[in-house]
Amino acid sequence: MPRPQAASVLVLPSPFFSDSDTIRLLEPADCDTRDVLRQVVSGEYDRPFVIDDGSTRTLHFSLSLIQSTMSLKDPFALELDYTQAMMSFLLFLARPQHIFMLGLGGGSLAKFCWRHVGSARITVVEIDPDVIAFRDEFELPPDGPRLAVIEGDGAAHVQALSATGEKPDVIMMDAFDRHGLAGSVSSVDFYESVLRALAGRGIMVANLAGEGADRVEHLAMIGEVFDDRVLSLSLPDGNDIVLAFKNPAFAPRWRDVATQAKALRARTGLDFPKFAQRLERNSRLRYF
Repeated sequence: MPRPQAASVLVLPSPFFSDSDTIRLLEPADCDTRDVLRQVVSGEYDRPFVIDDGSTRTLHFSLSLIQSTMSLKDPFALELDYTQAMMSFLLFLARPQHIFMLGLGGGSLAKFCWRHVGSARITVVEIDPDVIAFRDEFELPPDGPRLAVIEGDGAAHVQALSATGEKPDVIMMDAFDRHGLAGSVSSVDFYESVLRALAGRGIMVANLAGEGADRVEHLAMIGEVFDDRVLSLSLPDGNDIVLAFKNPAFAPRWRDVATQAKALRARTGLDFPKFAQRLERNSRLRYF
């Protein structure tokens, strides 16, 4: 039986934390709110939802999985460490013309790029219409000349890029559902399609999370397809951020990267020097 589509976001008192918190759901106003909240608490609820505690707004696929976090005081900031680390591609490609994202979430990366990477047109492909339905809750700018959010399978869109001749400079992969990494991005064929789709000096940035064995498997596939032109960051929260480079002559000049890191920190506020130091260290240790 298909799920009813909500005309708007339903805001209710949250069943968690303090009485002032709210939970936002894609349910009709005349739904059985008590039963819906029971499903959320028990883990039976199978749609994304948003919890607002007055200072942050978080997108959940389940109670145990926070997919995105937004500060209400600074909606364009990157609150989660892994999203900050994913921006480290700017150390190697300062002025991308087209950034192609797989997975919208709460739109944190799209918003940050929209504000701080003025050279770039941003395309986001999100398979779940329920996630897209929350875009206004996370203050994502409307679609326009520099931003487009498309409902669809990101892996299929990457494969189609080669046929259209479109060559993104950056492909960012943050493609998760409530079960982990989406199956459509979990193959050598997918990573080969990414390699084909990228511009000549293009970079793929992937967020790998979940079971350790799954991360190792993806790292191996990426290394195989990109001929080990790979840099990585392992974060304390269990995420691995992987940068893979299409250019066969890729060889980072770490002094230049360090200079770029300082300029990026001054412009965006993110600790790019830390990312640069850790990427260089891992490169010298051959850790990826």
